[in-house]
Amino acid sequence: MLWFKALHIIAVVCWFAGIFYLPRLFVYHAMAEDAATQRHLSTMEQKLYRFVSPFAMLTVIFGIAMMAYNPNYYLHAGWLWLKLAFVAFLIVYHLYCGKLVKRFANNENQRGHVFYRWFNEAPVIALFAIVFLVVLKPF
Repeated sequence: MLWFKALHIIAVVCWFAGIFYLPRLFVYHAMAEDAATQRHLSTMEQKLYRFVSPFAMLTVIFGIAMMAYNPNYYLHAGWLWLKLAFVAFLIVYHLYCGKLVKRFANNENQRGHVFYRWFNEAPVIALFAIVFLVVLKPF
């Protein structure tokens, strides 16, 4: 069980590093005016998304493994269901980031840097909520 927990935490940290940095690249990309900088940022976005996506999957896999190890506890823990709602949001957020990576690569972005600055804050809020739920277990 502790191996699953340790691997889950490692995967979460790696995934969050990516979903914190990728939208920041979107900010810079939306502000970039020359084609060379835009191509460079697009390459960075694509590589980062491909690197981070397996960590998103590992986060889910190790989370499920922990739940399977002790289903009587986890399936009846109210805090976990709220945490899973935030995780579902983060998965959708991650997939939407992938869509944005493709839009930037195809020069189809229609949003400004201010949108991406706000967009960048969503995973921070989710992270706070998830950590408080896991540590405090309020339900």
